Amino acid sequence: AGVIRIMVLFIMLLGTWFVMQTYFDHRWKVMTLRSWLGEVTAGVRMGQQPPRHKCGNQKSCPPNYFAFKIISGAANVVGPSICFENRILMSSMKNNIGRGLNIALVNGESGGTNPPSPHAQDINKLDAFLQEIKAGTIVLTASYDDPATKMNDKVRAHFVGLGSNHVKKLGFRDNWVFLGAKGLQNKSPFEEYIKNDRKTNKYDGWPEMLEMEGCAPKKMH
Repeated sequence: AGVIRIMVLFIMLLGTWFVMQTYFDHRWKVMTLRSWLGEVTAGVRMGQQPPRHKCGNQKSCPPNYFAFKIISGAANVVGPSICFENRILMSSMKNNIGRGLNIALVNGESGGTNPPSPHAQDINKLDAFLQEIKAGTIVLTASYDDPATKMNDKVRAHFVGLGSNHVKKLGFRDNWVFLGAKGLQNKSPFEEYIKNDRKTNKYDGWPEMLEMEGCAPKKMH
């Protein structure tokens, strides 16, 4: 009988130890997880989350530079958008885009904006619009659907003068995004072009959309 009581007592002590060990081990894990989450939450509250740059760009721009992002249209369904210094200048939501070329003008010194071009489909009005651009003006351009069918040599020459390297070969339903400036001495580094090619097109009859972001230098005296 004494041996049985000792065995029962030993089993009870062993069971108690196992329960307590499991409970405290679980409690320690829970408390550790809560503490870790608390530290992460506190870090977010203290502003340690990744910063959001202007126009949603991946990097911020240094002083004396403007942040921009230009997105071309996707086929003839999704319209283009132009962002400059965290301001949406043109987009479907603003209802100020059209098929062809979408052009926004910005003062190269102050960053102030002019009304976007309403002449994307009228080649003669577009010619006059481009001809009247003042020196030092930044020109942001995004294509939508078909930017080139109505484009003539005079209009192409205007964009060459703004720093474009690809406008001369822009063809039917090609996609094009471009940032240049009136009075630019060299070719602009801010230009992307993709040809309409049924072998490589992402959409049926159109290439994939283009997205370009960067930092454009201010015009300095």
